[in-house]
Amino acid sequence: MSNTNNTEESQDSPKEQKPQGSRTRTRKSAAPRPPRPMEVLREARAQLAELTGMTAESVSSFERTEDGWSLEVEVLELERVPDTMSLMASYQVELDSEGMLTGYRRVRRYERGRADTRR
Repeated sequence: MSNTNNTEESQDSPKEQKPQGSRTRTRKSAAPRPPRPMEVLREARAQLAELTGMTAESVSSFERTEDGWSLEVEVLELERVPDTMSLMASYQVELDSEGMLTGYRRVRRYERGRADTRR
């Protein structure tokens, strides 16, 4: 009989009752938020470095496309002394809408100390 009383007490106890209202509701179909531009930049640099073994020094172009993101990333390909003779490269990097790398290609190679001849 004491078990019955404990059960009844716990059911009536205000501590056991869940509050009613909007705070207890959870999102049923919360879509993941799209990555922020800085998150895309960081992730693109990290993914390119992992794939190529070269460190991305800067991002010279960054734009949103229909399918995701497109970046041009400057990479140190061959370090030389003096530093102005080091070989740099620009890579075109494509990412999907979630920021995952889908492809890359080298679009040019140049010495660090040389002015760009393209207009």
